[in-house]
Amino acid sequence: MSLEERIAAFRSKFLSQVPEEIQQLMRGAEARLEESGAALRAAKVGERAPEFDLPNAHGETVSSRQLLARGPVVLSFYRGDWCPYCNLELKALQERVAEIEALGARLVAVSPQTPDATTDTSTRNKLTFEVLSDTGNTVAKAFGLDFELAEELRPIYKNWGADLEKLNGDPPFSLPMAATYVIGSDGTIIESFVDTDYTERMEPQAIIDALKR
Repeated sequence: MSLEERIAAFRSKFLSQVPEEIQQLMRGAEARLEESGAALRAAKVGERAPEFDLPNAHGETVSSRQLLARGPVVLSFYRGDWCPYCNLELKALQERVAEIEALGARLVAVSPQTPDATTDTSTRNKLTFEVLSDTGNTVAKAFGLDFELAEELRPIYKNWGADLEKLNGDPPFSLPMAATYVIGSDGTIIESFVDTDYTERMEPQAIIDALKR
């Protein structure tokens, strides 16, 4: 089953349990983000990817320069462990990580969660690739992916268990758009996926196809 199919199945089941008034608030926030043109300012194919140094789930600093010295990098931005769509994506990537690495690339996931929350994500999903903590969403900002979660959604998310003030660095409500970048060993972006709709994600097969090209 593709990642798209898994997400569609979850989304249908989830929304059937969400009151219509809350769904309207969610759709409104999503529409405003799309209409703002936020995705248009994100880093694009052919541009040089911003460099970064971020802590991983083991407390070690991971440098983009060191990663690229070993080959291409697949960089996936996710909102956090509280996001079920993100977890579906991370699990789908884990299933294909051996194929990605066989093509000489390194897979890295990044979120604005604190290092402790990042460790929980890595452990709970049994991930074997790097999961990095972008406290303050600074790397997401460098890629042009950051946005502020709509104020009316904050208490709703918290009620669902997503206490962003506890899970994220400061500012807690700055999140990355759903995005995946395939970066060549020279630091140039060779493939990208950016969407203001957080339920849309790049298929692992598309990543593998880009690396083969």
